[in-house]
Amino acid sequence: MARNKHPEETVNLILSVAFHLFMEKGYEHTSIQDIIDNLGGLSKGAIYHHFKSKEDILFAVTDKITAESNQMLAVIRDRTDLNGKEKLKVIFKASINRPVQNDIFTVAPDFHNNAKLLFSLLHDTIDNAAPNYILPIIQQGISDGSIETNYPEQLAELILLAANVWMNPMIFNSSEEESYRKFMVFSQMLQGFGLDIVDKEMLERLQELTSIYQKSKR
Repeated sequence: MARNKHPEETVNLILSVAFHLFMEKGYEHTSIQDIIDNLGGLSKGAIYHHFKSKEDILFAVTDKITAESNQMLAVIRDRTDLNGKEKLKVIFKASINRPVQNDIFTVAPDFHNNAKLLFSLLHDTIDNAAPNYILPIIQQGISDGSIETNYPEQLAELILLAANVWMNPMIFNSSEEESYRKFMVFSQMLQGFGLDIVDKEMLERLQELTSIYQKSKR
């Protein structure tokens, strides 16, 4: 049946099966053959027609998750009932509480041995998310008086680099204690800009995700 799929449906099937296997076994312990065995008769050649390697499949999975995340950011950015500061808080809370975060930290891709994956994260953070979603919110906050900074572009980059990279336990293999300390520094940094937008609930969620990641690596 899988051979009769249209190309887009075939790609979606491969990504869906791969993602569930990554969650179940972890990315490092999932092989191309594992993916093939769960595709209902789809051949290895059909997979390699769309993806050159398991790494390419991982990139496609993360691209799909990133696109969904960006849609969420756009919705919050475009709301008219919140000021800039309130939008940033909503973004942080919504991002860290997304159910897919549990899946991402369970998959636990190895950033240390995959420079392309780390570069992809940095590229999206600096060239897409910061200028297209966070910067407009900061600029709104400057206009409505809820955010004070003379360097909106740099602040947008700093906030996302800290949140997506520096505080990411999958990149630095952080323990729950290390995640706590980084969160506290991040909170104090934001407060220096008058942005008291992170709270205890977010800290507990970060520690929960760190725990999920650490368990997946055992």
